[in-house]
Amino acid sequence: MTTRTGADRCPGLLRPFDSADGSIIRVRVPGGDVPTSALVTLAEVAATHGTPGLHVTTRGSLQVRGLPTPLPDEVARAVLATSLFPSRTHERARNIIADPLADPSLDLPAIVAELDAAICAEPVLASLPGRFLFAIAGGEGGVLAEPYDLAYEATSPEAGIIRVGERGLAVSRSRAVAALVERAVAFLSERADERTWNVRDLPGDAAVYAGTTDAPFAPAALLPPPAPGPVGEDLVVAVPLGVITPEAITALAAVTDRVRTTAWRTLIVPGGAVHGPALAAAGVVTDPNSPWTRLSACSGAPYCARTTSPTSAIAREIAEDLPPSAGRVHLVGCDRACGAPHTDHLLITDPADADAVLAILENHR
Repeated sequence: MTTRTGADRCPGLLRPFDSADGSIIRVRVPGGDVPTSALVTLAEVAATHGTPGLHVTTRGSLQVRGLPTPLPDEVARAVLATSLFPSRTHERARNIIADPLADPSLDLPAIVAELDAAICAEPVLASLPGRFLFAIAGGEGGVLAEPYDLAYEATSPEAGIIRVGERGLAVSRSRAVAALVERAVAFLSERADERTWNVRDLPGDAAVYAGTTDAPFAPAALLPPPAPGPVGEDLVVAVPLGVITPEAITALAAVTDRVRTTAWRTLIVPGGAVHGPALAAAGVVTDPNSPWTRLSACSGAPYCARTTSPTSAIAREIAEDLPPSAGRVHLVGCDRACGAPHTDHLLITDPADADAVLAILENHR
């Protein structure tokens, strides 16, 4: 029985979320593909009207926070002028993550683009909760380990599996997007009220599962996310605390016209392997052994009214002292555990200061 009191409050551009430090807007980036020119525009909005830097969410979306309430018209105009808003009515429904380094023959970006267009073309899907998640998988990168609602796993260029939780149904590539949209519509028709945010909130005999059977995952489908560093000619970079700084955005725009955000708060820089040193100097992480690959935090105080714990500041203070034996660590200010990874991790709730966190880590060894 859910204890939710109403619809989800995930922000968009046209429906910001009011936090302790001001309004938050979230920009969906289906499949993670985003022009660096759009990053520059969003960074300018953040620097002019809010808190400098862009936040990458655990769904690969982009957030600007600390904005005035109500949102100035010039903010909306600037963001709408980017290529990131094909539909005002469906902006919060366009939650699509994709394996960022899948076999090119599977052409996952084309599937993402087709699904995005199909979602925006179906009026009913404007009502999808902001927490509803689609995943497009290609056997590498691990998006099937994320808490998706509906997924398509391409097993070849011509065919794949529609996944509804741990159940699945074989489909042709030509039917994949239509099947995802049909089941999303079925979800909306079956949910009792706005408190039902996800497929997993429905009973196991719901029509959204129709025709599916147990569908074991191939081992490659649940590989860990790509670590920072070169991958062929491309480069995976992590952004500490999920924040792309203005300096990093300037550096990225100097070497590429597009990047891909991921569900793990990393970026894929196409052709970026040769630019690793320059990008590292701008503040992104290219070293797979960096403590920032194992440390994250929610925004914390003074940005969030739910806590007095300055979790982000504590994380910055302890990063260089984070012992390798600690494993994956996430700091949160309250039991909502915002931003927590979906892989194994040590969750530290409401820490008072850096010494308290280090003491917990010492006892955890």
